[in-house]
Amino acid sequence: MDLTERTVESKTLFDGVIVTLKVDKAQLPDGKVATREVVEHPGGVAILALDEENNVTLVQQYRYPFHQVLLELPAGKLDAGEDHRPAAIRELSEETGLEAGELTYLGCLLASPGFCTERLHMYLARDLRKKESHPDEDEFLNVITMPFQQLLEQVMDGTIEDAKTVATVLKTKVLLGL
Repeated sequence: MDLTERTVESKTLFDGVIVTLKVDKAQLPDGKVATREVVEHPGGVAILALDEENNVTLVQQYRYPFHQVLLELPAGKLDAGEDHRPAAIRELSEETGLEAGELTYLGCLLASPGFCTERLHMYLARDLRKKESHPDEDEFLNVITMPFQQLLEQVMDGTIEDAKTVATVLKTKVLLGL
């Protein structure tokens, strides 16, 4: 069976700085029409910075939608039309002051494909050099370093809930056998 849904009408309700909200009418495989709410997002990057002692650099930041401080990997959104690799280099530098001599692409994940177009690209950064961080004007962060094994334990026990961090940690574990 062809599962494709075809857009028959699209209406933009909100066009913001980060997201655009659309309400579409889609023709379903059985011919009926259903409403689909879509949040368009430019996508983003997440970077697991792993030093020679297997320590990971993370950031704590307040996440307004959840009204709590989360511990997560350095990450950020793509600028319009930006390739994800330069964005990963930029975000790692801005948030942590780190530069990577080696940057390995780990693939991407669809953050919430039921309603959002956000595609998150994951990287492993190694051969790290410390410079000065320079976060965005509206970004307030605490930079934290912890052993990879401790981070993995927090992923597995549910302490870390951030999807991009969970996925990148698990991909890194499999890739490196840590």
